[in-house]
Amino acid sequence: MGTPANVDAMEELLASAEALIGIRSTADRPDELHRALGLVLDLVGPGFDVRRFESRGKPSALVTHPDRPGRPQVILNGHLDVVPGTPEQFRPRREGDRLYGRGTHDMKVAALVLATVFRSLAAELPYPIALQLVTDEEVGGFDGTGHQVEQGVRGDFVVIGENSALRVVTESKGLARARLIASGQTAHAAYPWLGSNALLALHAGIGRLLERYPVPASEAWTTTVNVARIETTNEAVNQVPADATAWLDIRFPPEDTDLTGRSPDEIATHLRKITGLEVRVDALGTPHRADPSSARVRALQEAARATGYSGELLRKHGAADSRFYFPLGVDAVIFGPAGNGQHGPDEYVEISSLGPYAQALSLFLKSGSLYT
Repeated sequence: MGTPANVDAMEELLASAEALIGIRSTADRPDELHRALGLVLDLVGPGFDVRRFESRGKPSALVTHPDRPGRPQVILNGHLDVVPGTPEQFRPRREGDRLYGRGTHDMKVAALVLATVFRSLAAELPYPIALQLVTDEEVGGFDGTGHQVEQGVRGDFVVIGENSALRVVTESKGLARARLIASGQTAHAAYPWLGSNALLALHAGIGRLLERYPVPASEAWTTTVNVARIETTNEAVNQVPADATAWLDIRFPPEDTDLTGRSPDEIATHLRKITGLEVRVDALGTPHRADPSSARVRALQEAARATGYSGELLRKHGAADSRFYFPLGVDAVIFGPAGNGQHGPDEYVEISSLGPYAQALSLFLKSGSLYT
């Protein structure tokens, strides 16, 4: 099968998509991560070199063509893991132009398109390309793209197939995952003055943090803090809790110099000064930028326009695996199909965008800007 430009090819792609969506490839299901990776590798088929990786139970692969050795000029990157969802979300359904299900938009279907384009063109192009498949992007990417980069994987240009409606994302925010930890003293709830309530201390610290980084009323290119979880080991309603922890997801643009370019310890110190609480930074990812005036970015924009889409440049608030290439001086962009509802109950991809997406990728890979 070629790229999904005709009815039969599209039906084959959608059948593979529905099978892949049915796999509950969440971080806590390692067997399903392997199944998802295996399904896409089976779609690519024989005749390719497959370099397999695994880090902390997360499998990944880098696929190349044996007749095109050397450093890939372009890496097509897709992740096959998803965030958790209800059982119904892993039962794909089509409604008009929409394919619903967990991972339709973020980003199993795009990964399949990347795989079919790679399969069709890897031997035909006069330069090497690679297909990079990972299974941990939703939990940080450190054991997938990050691990492969640590193992020496490099390329000249990277296309991340995250959703973008065929716009070209040249800038995305960094990511810090941290915990605020409050300590107190237990006491009987009838005599709270004899103790120190850690939950109240935590609440006050969160309030100070949100005063510094308020939730925007609408879309804004600024630092945001999501309080994802608050917990305590206290199990008795008539007891003052002596410990409390909050999980934070912090997204920051390159312009925030309090966070950009800082080490985990420096960020922990910064957050500690604001909150007055103990802070542990569990994961840190740099923001990313690609040169919007580069020949490859312009070629990708032109390819998108040739298929009827705007190809406009875009900033993305969510972090992506492009951040692992940015410190190496490798331009990486996000470029994917159209849809909506990622991580939500009604996630979908627009089926009509998949053919143009594949066509745009093919036009880009065949463009003169890559024949270096």
